[in-house]
Amino acid sequence: MENRTVGDNQLFTSKVISEIHRKADTGLYNIRGYGMFRRVPNFDDLVIIPAALTRAPLEGYREKCDTTTVLGTRSQNPIVLDAPITIAGMSYGALSANAKAAIGKAASQAGISSCTGEGGMHPREREYSKTLVYQLLPTRYGFNLEDLLRADAVEVACGQGAKPGTGGLLLGMKVSEDIARIRDLPAGVDQRSPVRHPDWFGPDDLPVKLDELREATEWKVPIFLKVGACRVREDVKLAVKAGADVVVVDGMEGGTAASPEVMQEHTGLPTLAAVCEAAEALRELGMQDEVQLVVSGGIKSGADIVKALALGATCVSIGTAALVALGCNRAEYVEDYHALGTEPGHCYHCHTGMCPVGVATQTPDLEARLDVDQAAERLTNYLHALIYEVQMLARACGKGNVHHMDPTDLRSLTLEAERITGVPLVGTRGLTDRR
Repeated sequence: MENRTVGDNQLFTSKVISEIHRKADTGLYNIRGYGMFRRVPNFDDLVIIPAALTRAPLEGYREKCDTTTVLGTRSQNPIVLDAPITIAGMSYGALSANAKAAIGKAASQAGISSCTGEGGMHPREREYSKTLVYQLLPTRYGFNLEDLLRADAVEVACGQGAKPGTGGLLLGMKVSEDIARIRDLPAGVDQRSPVRHPDWFGPDDLPVKLDELREATEWKVPIFLKVGACRVREDVKLAVKAGADVVVVDGMEGGTAASPEVMQEHTGLPTLAAVCEAAEALRELGMQDEVQLVVSGGIKSGADIVKALALGATCVSIGTAALVALGCNRAEYVEDYHALGTEPGHCYHCHTGMCPVGVATQTPDLEARLDVDQAAERLTNYLHALIYEVQMLARACGKGNVHHMDPTDLRSLTLEAERITGVPLVGTRGLTDRR
């Protein structure tokens, strides 16, 4: 009898072989929503070191811990937030109108900001949002000067973590008649955004564009500049040189409504590395107290936020976690998850427009499943829980202000994290030369 060995090759696993067969049969690369699936060094590779005898922890019931966060301190009207959290730019198109309204309402109730994302400002979003950032992308879809003037800040987006170096993607099944009208597109046709802005071609031109936006907004609101985490140190320095008030860096864990899978899994830098490089760039320029740093990509808990602040961020931005709080992957309408070939808790089919819970869809019957008030309440509860966690951890470290967290409040659990952050490995002493 022939001797056969059954097992997986380390490179050509059964999953890899199946994907090769799919590409061979269709000639197409895979597109999906959500974010990366592979593991990379992340904030879970760090631990927070509370106070004991070396410093006094604070009492939670009688000693305050300030979470107030100011973005755009160089502008006439900086944004003042109740906590170091913002909601990332997610478009009306990728998300339903109900989802956008719920996000605006929850952000206002929690005292933080939200962002329009690509595709313009939805009227309900402005109605519900106390502090709203207007995102300007290469497409100029939905761009409206009147809406720009109604914004509390402007974010010039030059890339995102889930697909750096490529444009956005909205598949035809989500280009409804209303989306088509707003974006001046044919309904039902795939929309792929250009990869770079049409009216400037590099960092030398960028200051001119930022000055145009300042003039259009009468120099009143902060200008953010967002990049995917690629050549972070250099990009941050160029953004500061161009005059950005706030730099937003989106790590490779960042989510998306639709992206080529190969981009999600194999491009960009993890958020942990991105925040360290960005903060170091600001220190090298001596601008760490003048230009604020917002980091995003995979932020999910108060612990993640505290660690990001300790490493040099001013604020974090959350996207996927906010959608989950609204109801994404909730165990309802299970039969519709099955129709997509998945289960609640494992759904990443945002690109299809068939979201069972009404978050990432333009289909009226599905959108109606997301009750704005209920979804907003869930997201508000989640945001408040994050703020409580941040305060609790900062107090445990003896800090009366969350922005007083620093690398000495952390230790690395892995050699990778130590090398990336400069935070000493548990059981060792002192900070490395990086710090």
